[in-house]
Amino acid sequence: MKQLPPRPSTLQDNVPAVAPRPRRAFKLPLKRLLYVALGVGALVLVATLLRPTPPRVETATIQRGDLLVTVEEEGKTRVRDRYQVAAETPGYLNRITLKEGDAVKQGDVVAQIDALPSTTEIQQALAQLQELRAQRAGVATQRPKTAALEQARSRIDAAAARQQQANARVAQAKAALEQARRDRQRNQELAAAGAISQQSLEAAQLAETTRARELDAAELEANAAAAAVQVARNELTVLQQEQRDPDYLLRVYDARIASTEAQLTRLRNNAERTEIRSPITGRVLRIHQESAQYVASGTLLMEIANPNQLELVIDVLSSDALTIKPGDPIRVVLGSEMEPLAARVKRIEPAAFTKVSALGVEEQRVNVIGEFVNPPQNLGDGYRVDAAIAIWQGRDVVKVPISAIFRCGGDRWCTFVAANGRANQRQIEIGRRSSLEAEVLHGLTVGDRVILHPSGQIRDQQRIR
Repeated sequence: MKQLPPRPSTLQDNVPAVAPRPRRAFKLPLKRLLYVALGVGALVLVATLLRPTPPRVETATIQRGDLLVTVEEEGKTRVRDRYQVAAETPGYLNRITLKEGDAVKQGDVVAQIDALPSTTEIQQALAQLQELRAQRAGVATQRPKTAALEQARSRIDAAAARQQQANARVAQAKAALEQARRDRQRNQELAAAGAISQQSLEAAQLAETTRARELDAAELEANAAAAAVQVARNELTVLQQEQRDPDYLLRVYDARIASTEAQLTRLRNNAERTEIRSPITGRVLRIHQESAQYVASGTLLMEIANPNQLELVIDVLSSDALTIKPGDPIRVVLGSEMEPLAARVKRIEPAAFTKVSALGVEEQRVNVIGEFVNPPQNLGDGYRVDAAIAIWQGRDVVKVPISAIFRCGGDRWCTFVAANGRANQRQIEIGRRSSLEAEVLHGLTVGDRVILHPSGQIRDQQRIR
């Protein structure tokens, strides 16, 4: 064996060896251990509290059954034929003694207007009519007589005859004057030749002058005769105008007499209408004028109707009105303590109207008129009702509650199916819908449990309880 050389000594070798200290076991104080345990417990508690708790849900089971699709709206009752009784003539209305709800028969006097003013007006109209007729008769006597017209025509004929005679004398005087001029001219020539005496010439000249004066007189007489003819004609024209003048006055009086007679007829008719009678047998619905007062013609006094002839007025959206047809059944609910009544659609009014909803949205609505199958006895006019109009009914269909379905993008419908403690989102296809249930065409089967009223916290595959 090879022996190693000795190792040189160092300073450490010269240091005396120190015996090692014994190692003590590690011990954790009990108080500190308690603190550690409390900290760990707090961490576990915080972790437990921070971990999400599965939401509690309400479920419903998919079943088969009948599905009734309805249009549900508020409506009111009204009498089928409402008669508004009005004053047919102006006058003083006596106090109406009837009360609302009183029964009346057709022809009963329901209101009375004082007839005294009408009687006074009738007497005044009769007196005015007699006065107008007397005035017309007086105007008729002012018309010229037929004899006066004939005399005027005779005077015209006589004046025309005298004018013709005067014209003949003028012609005769002209001829005599021409002859006298020719005689004077011959006598002048003879006197110049010394064949006749100067006296004969002067006699011829005098004869010419005399004939000229006779012509002037004849012309004046002819002018006077022509003037007499014109005067006679003017007299006839005046008489003819006087004959026509009363025609205008007579026409005026005839018109006034006709107007007065029409007024008299109206007054007599109004006097007969002072008693206002009931048009039908029924009951007084409403009285508009009860106190005694003056009323004008056409003033509404009361409303009368037969309360046993009731109908329903239900205003629905115009889009819903397209699905309703005459004959559809109606379920009428009057209150929680009364049995629903049966009715059916009688007609749908052709015109829509605008109505502002409670949310301030303008809606186009249509009145649907319904009739009761068995008219109730204790129902009145204007009562509010809740009506459900049945527009479709399915037999033995798969149904899902409306509160369990929701839109899941576009026109798709989805629901959450509860299975194995988890919510499984499932797309479904639905058909007809009512206010509470919908028809399931695809996606659900009988026995599936769906979550009702799913909140926004529920997600697909989320734990539920």
